Amino acid sequence: MHKITLYQFEDCPYCAKVRAKLDELGFKYKKVNVERGREDPKRKEIAKKSGVLTVPVIEIDGKFIGESDVIVKKLEELK
Repeated sequence: MHKITLYQFEDCPYCAKVRAKLDELGFKYKKVNVERGREDPKRKEIAKKSGVLTVPVIEIDGKFIGESDVIVKKLEELK
């Protein structure tokens, strides 16, 4: 079982795409809503770990991945 955390905005269409794929594939995951301001410390930390400045970012077993298309591809590979 993978430990998955999704960092997101609730109303982001790219985040919705990743949530839909997680649900479709039956993954259990934790959602963390992040602040919109790029100067937010949590957002800066996520950007540093993932290498991307936007959401969604997903953490799978301690590894951070950003950008919805890349995330969806990774999720499909895990299943």
